[in-house]
Amino acid sequence: MKQQQILIAVAIVLALLLIGAGVWGFQQKKARTELEAENTALSGTVQELETLRSELVSEVDSLSEEYYALADQNSALEGSLVEAQDAIAQKEAAIRNIKASSSSEINNLRAQIQELITIKAALEADITKVQTENDSLRAVAGMLETDLNVAREENETLSALNRSIEDEVDRLTLANFKASAFQVELEQGNEKITSKARRARSIRVSFDLTNVPSKYQGLRTVYLAITDDKGTPIAAANPVKAQTVANGKKMDIIAVKAKDVDITDNQRLSFVYDLEEKLDPGYYRVAMYTDIGLLGASSVRLR
Repeated sequence: MKQQQILIAVAIVLALLLIGAGVWGFQQKKARTELEAENTALSGTVQELETLRSELVSEVDSLSEEYYALADQNSALEGSLVEAQDAIAQKEAAIRNIKASSSSEINNLRAQIQELITIKAALEADITKVQTENDSLRAVAGMLETDLNVAREENETLSALNRSIEDEVDRLTLANFKASAFQVELEQGNEKITSKARRARSIRVSFDLTNVPSKYQGLRTVYLAITDDKGTPIAAANPVKAQTVANGKKMDIIAVKAKDVDITDNQRLSFVYDLEEKLDPGYYRVAMYTDIGLLGASSVRLR
């Protein structure tokens, strides 16, 4: 019984050993298979790594060449940098020297510039003032030009009126019985002389009669006639209508005043006519007549 148990035990042990050997063999085969596959894979990886190593060696060679080239450039640049630094140092020193030596000159220039700025401002102000004055002068010149044109027209009117008066005096006066020193004045209420139409209140006419022949002496009526530059008599409440002689022919006149005068050899006569209505600005003709002709005439202007 005991021996049988031993045999059974031995058989079990052998069986376990066989099983274990089979398992181990299987494991060994599996491991070998895996190792072969891994070896195959590693062989492929090694080839790839060798290719990569060759490429890296080539890149390293190129990088080495580039490094040495850059090293050479760096050496050259270091030399250039030193030279540039030296040049910069020299320029900075020169600038410091210029600044130190020209400080007073710069201050002087600044003072001159400030003075020039002040002068410029003053000149600009003067220019503005002159321009303003020029504008004013242009305006005044324009007004003066207008006034000059008006004055020219008035002078032409006055000249034409005076020429007509001279012609009439030459034509209507007697050679030895006519007025001299003929004077016409416009007076205000206080007998002051004026040329303002709105202030004129009366007209005073004065003249001399000299060396009058005896045949013209004696009591005669003297007429005062006042007309505008167109020959129209001025307004009067009681105008005096009379006749005189011109070149042997009778001529009608309209006077504003008539006065009997004792004509003598030599005398100074004066007539005053108080205006009944204010006269408008313009030119007027003042004439003195007798029944035998024109004694004298003159023009007067009211402004």
